[in-house]
Amino acid sequence: MERETVSIETEFIKLDSLLKLANVVGSGGEAKIIIQEGEVLVNGEPCTMRGKKIRPGDVVTLAGVEITVE
Repeated sequence: MERETVSIETEFIKLDSLLKLANVVGSGGEAKIIIQEGEVLVNGEPCTMRGKKIRPGDVVTLAGVEITVE
């Protein structure tokens, strides 16, 4: 599994924005679809809310890529 770390300067980042920032999706529309289909895990749990607030310490997993937010 590929591991990435994304640093944010704010209190949180929305899930769809994180996927774009980490370059695991090409567009917001693509992010919306894969999130709605339940393909994204947040801290090991499926998440279908694209506006979910992701905070430092959270781990997002999608298609063999694990993204840790710090």
